[in-house]
Amino acid sequence: MLPLDKETEARLGLELATKRQEHADLDAAIHTLAASGLADITLLQRLKKRKLALKDRIVAIERIILPDIIA
Repeated sequence: MLPLDKETEARLGLELATKRQEHADLDAAIHTLAASGLADITLLQRLKKRKLALKDRIVAIERIILPDIIA
């Protein structure tokens, strides 16, 4: 894999921070809704699906920024 230029690395770093924050916010929202007992099951499933998609994107970005190096 080719090394990233500074602009791309900065853009990916910003996206990574944004996605991590959104993931944490969704996690808190899911826990709050589930604890309230008033949450719509469909809404909870949608939020969990979005959280999983965010996690997948976070992992993908991390792999780009910090690739595995075989020693």
